[in-house]
Amino acid sequence: MIAILPVGESAVLVEYDELPSVLGNFRALDASRIPGVIDLIPAARTILIEYDNTITAHQLVEKWVRGAVPIELTADESGRPAVEIPVRYDGPDLVEVGKLTGLGVDGVIDAHTAASWTVAFIGFAPGFAYLTSNERKLEVPRRSDPRRQVPAGAVGLAGPFSGVYPRSSPGGWQLIGTTELSVWDAERRPPALLLPGTTVTFVRA
Repeated sequence: MIAILPVGESAVLVEYDELPSVLGNFRALDASRIPGVIDLIPAARTILIEYDNTITAHQLVEKWVRGAVPIELTADESGRPAVEIPVRYDGPDLVEVGKLTGLGVDGVIDAHTAASWTVAFIGFAPGFAYLTSNERKLEVPRRSDPRRQVPAGAVGLAGPFSGVYPRSSPGGWQLIGTTELSVWDAERRPPALLLPGTTVTFVRA
């Protein structure tokens, strides 16, 4: 079941039951955009669709959304170039994550680098990509005491997600490593390296 809610005169918010539905429908809608659709912005349970109301109408957008057939996201069908992120597994929470998961330090590194990750959505800060995978062994809670300052390039885990901090900011994710790869550059077009649907692999630096 989905709900489609109007947002002003030129956007709709589509609500889904779960994140996998968002991923599959985002892929389907992105591949079959109708004339007038400007942008698709996925989140954990929603997709915001912006459109030009001089070209298309709410009724046509709703018909298009309801007719979408979800497509499973795979490395071969993501539609965007895969990104490889080199990581130094030197994070201050790596040992704790090893204990929380029961994998130990080496097991966490092996699981993190073996998984194929997909950008589900962008949130929290410009360029902060929430990465999801089928690797459930790495699910850990956020820190009970968030840090006031997390450096740019920190690689973390929280719940079912992994992510790279695009800039120095407060944060509560469990930090397992660091990368020198810039995931946000205001001079780059687009500024965000990791866009929804992008496939990501982590490699040990």
